Amino acid sequence: MTKRTIFIILDGLRYSTARECLGYMEALVAGAEAQVYRVDSELPSISRPLYETLMTGLPPVVHGVTSNGVVRRSKFDNVFSLARKAGLVTAAAAYHWYFELYNQAPFSPEFRHISNSDGGIQHGAFYWQDHYPDDHLFADADDLIRRHSPDFLLLHPMNIDDIGHKHGGASRQYRDTTRNAADLLARYVPQWRAAGYSVIVTSDHGMSDDGNHGGPHEDEATVPLYTIGADIFTLDAAAQPKQTELAGLICQLLGIEDHGLSVPNLLKPDVARP
Repeated sequence: MTKRTIFIILDGLRYSTARECLGYMEALVAGAEAQVYRVDSELPSISRPLYETLMTGLPPVVHGVTSNGVVRRSKFDNVFSLARKAGLVTAAAAYHWYFELYNQAPFSPEFRHISNSDGGIQHGAFYWQDHYPDDHLFADADDLIRRHSPDFLLLHPMNIDDIGHKHGGASRQYRDTTRNAADLLARYVPQWRAAGYSVIVTSDHGMSDDGNHGGPHEDEATVPLYTIGADIFTLDAAAQPKQTELAGLICQLLGIEDHGLSVPNLLKPDVARP
C-alpha cells in the first residue's frame, strides 16, 4: 500500500505560536480530524542541520550537517532517495538548500524549476530569498501536484522564520505571519486531502523572543507536529514522537519497506504494516 503524503515544514514556527495562531489546524484537532504533538528539535536548532535530520532520521552530530555553512549533498539514505528506490514520484516546493542536500550542490538559479530530474527530488520549484511569498510557494506546490501527482511532496515555506528574525518570536508580525500560513493551509489542505493525500505539518525549529534560534530553550527548540487524518494516525495524545522519527513515519505512510529508520508509535496497525 502506498499512501501519498505531503510533508509541510513551516520554517521557524515555535510550538506555542502554532497552538495560538494556526486556527484551521486547531479546528481539525478539535474535530478529531487531526492530532497535534509537541516535538523537541535536535540540536543545534538551526535550519540546514534539521532539514537533514527531518529527511534522514539522524541527529546533526551523526549526519554531519552541523552548520548552515555545510553545503553538500546528503551522505545518508533519506526520504527522497528511499522513495525513488521504491519507484515512487517525489517533488518539492522548497528553499534551495533542499536542492543542495538531495540533488546537487551548489544551487544556481537555472535549477529554479526542475522536472524529471535523476536526483532525489524528481520535480521541484525552489526559491533562494527568505521573503519569497508563502502564497506563491503554496501555489507552486499545488502546480507540482496537478502536473506530476507525486507520491511524496515536500512543502517548505520560509516567511514565518524570516519575519521572526526581523521582528522576534513574540511580535505581532510573527503571529500574523503564522496566521497567514494558517489561512493557506485552510485553502489548500482540504483539496489535497480530497485528492488522497495524508498531510503532516511541523517545523524545523522555533524562534526566540529576540529573533533567533540555535540552542535548547523551549522557544527555539520545541515545535508542533500535526498529523491530519484520523483514519491513519492514532488519537493517543500522550504519544511523544521524536524529530528523528518523522522520516521513518513518512516512509511507513509511503509503504516503503525495509527503510531502516526509527518510527514513532503513531500509526494504526493496518497502516503500519503496508
